[in-house]
Amino acid sequence: MEVLIYPTYEQMSVAAAAEMAAIVRAKPDAVLGLATGSTPLGLYTELIRLHKEGGLSFSKVTTFNLDEYVGLEGNHEQSYRRFMNDSLFSQIDVPPGNTHVPDGLAKDIPAHCREYEQQIVDAGGIDVQILGIGGDGHIAFNEPSSSLASRTRLKTLARQTIEDNARFFDRLEDVPVYAITMGVGTILEARKLILLANKKSKAAAVAAAIEGPVTSMVTASALQLHPHGTAFLDDEAAGDLKMREYYDWIQARKPDAPKSS
Repeated sequence: MEVLIYPTYEQMSVAAAAEMAAIVRAKPDAVLGLATGSTPLGLYTELIRLHKEGGLSFSKVTTFNLDEYVGLEGNHEQSYRRFMNDSLFSQIDVPPGNTHVPDGLAKDIPAHCREYEQQIVDAGGIDVQILGIGGDGHIAFNEPSSSLASRTRLKTLARQTIEDNARFFDRLEDVPVYAITMGVGTILEARKLILLANKKSKAAAVAAAIEGPVTSMVTASALQLHPHGTAFLDDEAAGDLKMREYYDWIQARKPDAPKSS
């Protein structure tokens, strides 16, 4: 995994957005895997700016989101469909019909999960998947002990995840206990993975994911198995990395590295 560390969250977000923009410019009909939460907001803000000021078009792009709460309709203020509409989709030129978020009100959840997987296949597979990381090292809603071969499915949320997300709800009791989530195996099929992390509170999880053993107890560690993964970190999130000096050394010399023919 390539590790890129920036002094601030803003610089990290701009760098990640530049990589996303390069992918869309090179392949205008790219399939993008997207994430919710506070961490990717800076990236989305920069993509919106590049669209409005730099002519970056998403008119042929298709998107798939990682997850959605079960029991929340799409216009609920805490649904991930609402989050994506407000934070990105409504401010760029992506056709609404090209955006996909799991349906939290699906009547037959197993059938819906199978359909979601098939939609990804029918779209040609995900070109680049954006990921955040939980404080316990989970990606999407693949909580500790999730199979590293898991597919899109119904998942019961861990107590820590519910408590972490309670700040977005009026009461802890309002946080849904279940979610539909892409599986780790589904995520690993994306052609490129981009992990975003900021703040000191994520430092231990980031270190475990990047430098620890590959284990279902830290589902983000499965990213070590992917041939094209990049972690964009701010300085605080990189604070527990044992190989920090090496990552800085590589990043500083990256422009001068030999290019493949």
